[in-house]
Amino acid sequence: MPENDAIYQERLASLRNQIENLALDGLIIPRTDEFQGEFLAPYAERLAWLTGFTGSAGAAVILSDKAVVMSDGRYTIQLAQQVNSNLYQTADSTKTSVGQWIAGQGDEGLRIGYDAWLHTPSQIEKINEDLVGTNITLVPVAENPVDAVWYDQPAKPLGEVIIFPDDIAGKTSKEKRSEITEKLKKDGISASLITMSDSICWLLNIRGADIDFSPLVLSYAVLYDDGTLDWFVDSAKISDEVRASLGNEIIIKPIDQIENVLGNIDGYVAMDTTTAPIAFENIIVKTGGEYKTQTDPCAAPKAIKTLNEQAAIRDAHIKDGIAIVKFLKWLDDYANNIEVNELSVEERLEEFRRECPEYLGASFSTIAGFAGNGAIVHYRATPETSKGIKGDGLLLVDSGGQYKWGTTDITRTIGIGAPTQEMKENYTRVLKGHIALASAKFKQGTCGKDIDALARKPLQDAGLDYAHGTGHGVGCYLCVHEDAAHISPRGLRELQDGMLLSNEPGYYKEGEYGIRLENLIFVQKNDECLYFETVTFAPFSGQMILMEQLSDPELEWLNHYHQKVTEILSAYLDQNEKEWLRKYISMA
Repeated sequence: MPENDAIYQERLASLRNQIENLALDGLIIPRTDEFQGEFLAPYAERLAWLTGFTGSAGAAVILSDKAVVMSDGRYTIQLAQQVNSNLYQTADSTKTSVGQWIAGQGDEGLRIGYDAWLHTPSQIEKINEDLVGTNITLVPVAENPVDAVWYDQPAKPLGEVIIFPDDIAGKTSKEKRSEITEKLKKDGISASLITMSDSICWLLNIRGADIDFSPLVLSYAVLYDDGTLDWFVDSAKISDEVRASLGNEIIIKPIDQIENVLGNIDGYVAMDTTTAPIAFENIIVKTGGEYKTQTDPCAAPKAIKTLNEQAAIRDAHIKDGIAIVKFLKWLDDYANNIEVNELSVEERLEEFRRECPEYLGASFSTIAGFAGNGAIVHYRATPETSKGIKGDGLLLVDSGGQYKWGTTDITRTIGIGAPTQEMKENYTRVLKGHIALASAKFKQGTCGKDIDALARKPLQDAGLDYAHGTGHGVGCYLCVHEDAAHISPRGLRELQDGMLLSNEPGYYKEGEYGIRLENLIFVQKNDECLYFETVTFAPFSGQMILMEQLSDPELEWLNHYHQKVTEILSAYLDQNEKEWLRKYISMA
């Protein structure tokens, strides 16, 4: 048995012993933390520690004689590669949910444990709905059983808190809190429990360093109807300067005091049951309090960027575009060098970004997938899997940066050597879908689901598609994946002026290649309609575009986009880089 397999077998056996000691028959292990974050601090990577699966979404269910690891369609290939099939089944969570899998085991009377800090009321409700008709019971556990057997579990982070400037935010924290509390009063709410870390960072005009990629402070907050706020956070993260900047309306309290505070609020507490841990619902009910279900009050205003934020984001994309052009030129010069591989591509791109003094780090772990690795939607290169960039094929590079003070996310697919006609045809289809969305004009009230089909149509006309959304929200020096409106078949939220989203159709042929083309776009409006402003500045791979397959309006969009890229970036490039960019674009 390989060494890693033996390690995961031992961990699974230890966890099963712990589950049995708790008089349970099973345990649900979601891939999240008590703040429902996407990127986790090392201490919270319980699913990866137990199973080896490192995807950004998923869950495991452990029973005494069987276990499953599941995730969505983005990770089908990755599940098969990372999870030992002798220890775990794997499943597509879009086809079989956690509750459905448990119900399908046919064992009556099972008691399945779960950590109430890692599940929301909505998630537990959904599982219970799937268990209707069975005699299976969900049981909250006082302590997470994984933590009990993870003997070298990392400590919780203590990242330094910094101030996010008011002149970049466009509003002070007091102004934001006042706007929210006006609505609380109208709704008869005494206080709002805020549990999403990016919402708290946005509301207080602060940023942190508790996790990689997103500048977050892991904390909770209670906002009262008079505009004051209790902030539950480890005080070791906060300097005297930050304390002074926050003012006396924000009271810093230890995180373990939140139970007492929630139990002594007079009146209704608002709680978002889709994002808050169900532990909070249990606390409020246990202490005789009352709560009302209400969407996170920061979610909507956070998604609509102020003019100041928009300016900062545009500036970040100019800086990022400079790095991307330098990287693409380097890749064009050295792509067939045997020493260039996926990992060195990631490292070189990071080096180009770090040439900018305002670059503060990556907004997520770079995806550089050549040939078949590019077909794995959220692939991560390792020393064992890293392919050399040589021969003929496609290289997909999805990356992003955190700049002072904006967040970027861009994907380009580059032809290496002599790509096939099929690759060029599908690249062109993806580009046509990208242009269709970027060019869209739509009325107020339009949701993401209403325009998602624009990006898919060129692929679907050829019987092709992709198993991920077309666009997600993006923060302003915050999370690269933000809970705003999104563009997908399930995008039910209204697109509004000022929202920042991605435009990223793709196509993936398992084992052979992947294609994705991503820019970030602002929703803007004029007197007639809403439309998108593309703020990413980087060329598309000219050798991959079949020009004869583009319509006149598509050609006009592409030429205008490349002209804008050239005009904006040329001032920051040397003569060789400008000449390379001119030739690269002229190929299109």
